[in-house]
Amino acid sequence: MSDKYKVLRKIDSPSDLKSLTEGELLQLCQDIRDYTVEVVSETGGHLAPTLGVVELTVALHTVFDSPKDKIIWDVGHQAYAHKILTGRREALKTIRQYGGISGFCKPLESDHDIYGAGHASTSISAGVGFAVARDLKGEDNQVISIIGDGALTGGLSFEGLNNLGSLRSRMMIILNDNEMSISPNVGAMSKYLSKITTNPLYNRVRDEIWNISGKLPVGKSTVRTGMKKIEESLKNLLVPGVIFDEMGIRYFGPIDGNDLPLLISTLENIKDINSPVMLHIITKKGMGHAQAELNPIKFHGIGPAAKPGSKSARKEVPPYLNIFGDELTKLADKDDRIVAVTAAMREGTGLTGFAEEHPDRFYDVGIAEGHAVTFAGALAAHGIKPFVAIYSTFLQRAYDMIVHDIAVQKLPVVFMLDRAGLVGEDGPTHHGVLDLSYLSSIPGVIVAAPRNGEELRHLMQTAQHYQEGPFFIRYPKASAEKNRKTVKSKQLDIGKWELLSEGKDVAIIAVGSMNGISDKAAKLLDKEGISAARIDAKFIKPFDEEMLKKVLKSYKQVIIVEENNYPGSLAQTIQAYASTVKSKANIQTHTLPDRFVTHGSRAQLLAEVNLTSEHIAESIVKLIRK
Repeated sequence: MSDKYKVLRKIDSPSDLKSLTEGELLQLCQDIRDYTVEVVSETGGHLAPTLGVVELTVALHTVFDSPKDKIIWDVGHQAYAHKILTGRREALKTIRQYGGISGFCKPLESDHDIYGAGHASTSISAGVGFAVARDLKGEDNQVISIIGDGALTGGLSFEGLNNLGSLRSRMMIILNDNEMSISPNVGAMSKYLSKITTNPLYNRVRDEIWNISGKLPVGKSTVRTGMKKIEESLKNLLVPGVIFDEMGIRYFGPIDGNDLPLLISTLENIKDINSPVMLHIITKKGMGHAQAELNPIKFHGIGPAAKPGSKSARKEVPPYLNIFGDELTKLADKDDRIVAVTAAMREGTGLTGFAEEHPDRFYDVGIAEGHAVTFAGALAAHGIKPFVAIYSTFLQRAYDMIVHDIAVQKLPVVFMLDRAGLVGEDGPTHHGVLDLSYLSSIPGVIVAAPRNGEELRHLMQTAQHYQEGPFFIRYPKASAEKNRKTVKSKQLDIGKWELLSEGKDVAIIAVGSMNGISDKAAKLLDKEGISAARIDAKFIKPFDEEMLKKVLKSYKQVIIVEENNYPGSLAQTIQAYASTVKSKANIQTHTLPDRFVTHGSRAQLLAEVNLTSEHIAESIVKLIRK
């Protein structure tokens, strides 16, 4: 490590912080910030979130004793500084790289990563569990859960708060308030927290009451009761509905979360309170990096530095999310029934343009996927046409709502599942590899996957006019496959597949993102003198029974290529169907393995799981020539 990091280069574990002076701790914060910017600018990764909590991270590891004291990060992309201080300083240079450390907290990676999390709103519930387990085992340690104001919009966080208020277990919640999740925070909770931050008078008065009552003789209980009543009156007068106190969780703050000495002294003062406490801190997302402070959305996550001689980052073919946003805006221009619903992912799902063009028909519900689904169901029940844009892996949180509130009632909600398949550097918590399985098991749904951008437009038009129930469209975090000719958007026949090319030796059935790989595999086979028919299985449910029967009858070798786990996949469905029609075709499947795939570039991960054109072609050659 460079000598310019005067303090950081001496830190190998959290215990090294205990002997540092205040000046050295302040320098350590600057070192961490500079080092993080240096590394992430080269490797890519989450930048603005972790820059905002550098002082908090240093304060936590100064005051508490990790891993004995349990520090639980929500989401985990804000924990880069935590990784640096817990023995992974040099390993940070490999973050989110294939074979390197994870971009999120991962217990298998370090004892200091107490609980893994790639999704938001989990830290409070996890903290309650750790606190109760500690009490059951008769141990003596503190549990600290960090949660952002954006994550506090998620229902799971309130379930945890409700349980904690009832149990009254000793635990600390740190509410990191930066007015951002990825997009700016929305909703009543965000406004409520803003109201608290603009009412310091209550906190000053309450502190005085607390100090006075603490000095009174123990016997004067009537005076204590009177002081409590005064406190309640002031609370209701100055900060109406202070819900945390009412839930039995002692509230402190707000304080400046980027003021290290203040943070340390505050944590020291409240760490031994034998009941649930919440410390509300105000931080600046992107703190210390001018561009990230000005544009925290853009710098929430950044790509790696461009290599010398590499092509421009601007690609000829736009990503699927941009095509989705553009097409939905066009559809909404002509159909005033259409609305867009997302869960704190306006930019991430490509809806920025739609929100600007149709602000009265755009709904960001916060990090609340379950609510987004039920909300959309009610809209559909009243004649509105909602398009719900949620990442595949995040939609898993709303599975019961999909079944109970949408499918059972046959409500025509369109679900746009971005980040389907292997998403790359974010790793297993973000891979969308289960959606075809968990959706196909639901009666009466339509599940489709486009092979390119134009087909995505076709499917959206088809879904727009479908009124018999929910319609799911899944697509990867990638640039769309380039269409060979410009085709006017049209409605498709639901459940029908498409024969893309004729062939006599083998039939390759590909789902969505795997069509491009199958096309390249067919070209490699052609060089080997093997003629492959290619079928685009654009509908997973219902599948094209008529075409499948023909394929099973016409070909001895049938190959299915699908970017989804095998259990519950279309491949498994086809194999089961083949047995019912007593097909003699040899069916070979190429799907994702029944395990969680690590992080790395999408190309690296597809190679690891053998979903490449070269591997598929090679396996077919061996199959035919054996």
